[in-house]
Amino acid sequence: MIKIAFHNDYVLDLPKGHRFPMDKYDLIPRQLLYEQSFKPENFIKPDRMDISVIKKIHHEEYVRKVQSGILTYREQRRIGFPWSPDLLLREELITYGSVWSTLWAHENGVSFNVAGGTHHAYRDHGEGFCIFNDIAVAAQYLLDHNIAKQIMVVDLDVHQGNGTAHIFSGKPLVFTFSMHGERNYPLRKEISDLDIPLDDGASDSDYLDKLMHYLPKLINRIKPDFVFYQAGVDALNDDKLGKLSLSVQGLKNRDDFVFNTFSKHYIPVAVSMGGGYARRLRDIVEAHCNTFRIAKKIYNN
Repeated sequence: MIKIAFHNDYVLDLPKGHRFPMDKYDLIPRQLLYEQSFKPENFIKPDRMDISVIKKIHHEEYVRKVQSGILTYREQRRIGFPWSPDLLLREELITYGSVWSTLWAHENGVSFNVAGGTHHAYRDHGEGFCIFNDIAVAAQYLLDHNIAKQIMVVDLDVHQGNGTAHIFSGKPLVFTFSMHGERNYPLRKEISDLDIPLDDGASDSDYLDKLMHYLPKLINRIKPDFVFYQAGVDALNDDKLGKLSLSVQGLKNRDDFVFNTFSKHYIPVAVSMGGGYARRLRDIVEAHCNTFRIAKKIYNN
């Protein structure tokens, strides 16, 4: 059975006009339940993450500032969210959801966190709507508990996973692979183990040709025994922050190829949703829901 981590507190009340689409976190599970793609028993409600686990990745002083709400105005601007107790709760829930779903995927093949994929968070600071790097925390948890020996992060959000790349730089047990817009945020890129930059306006065929060329080769070379898949949908052609030109069908083809590749090699995968900022909220939700639907089809759950 596919399990999906979701908590009502993933949704924050943000100042009016804030461009980050919080409603999608509530609408994705609602849509999946409404159409009966998944049932209530597919969902789990995460608890707050033990802060000691987060400190395995993030510097203690940074964690203390986040916990205490003493981030400076500049630090909050860099993150993109105003600090609040609800924001801290949300971050701890998301991180727990990713760790929990990682353990489920290890035993059952695939799992999801409705939120997560906060790949811009560094060890000592947050940025780009990311505070704690849930993928990095979950990957470190697997290594610390000898659950996985070789991890791969497959980051297909339109923005480079700069925080994840920096955290695991020089650490061969976690291989970071990012396909992203070359001229998009962040302006200063980090160096992943493999970066595939894409030109503005890249089409379905441009994107899929590169993905289909590189991913199987990496699987054969790296031989990961666990994969984190950051499945952002901000490569859509009308995404306000994306700059690429993928169609909804192109993203579906992307997910179909990715899940089939992992499944064929019997590699468990934990999926986080990442970004999505299309002009119409329903397009964001539909694109994200397709990722769940395709996984269900391939893993026969």
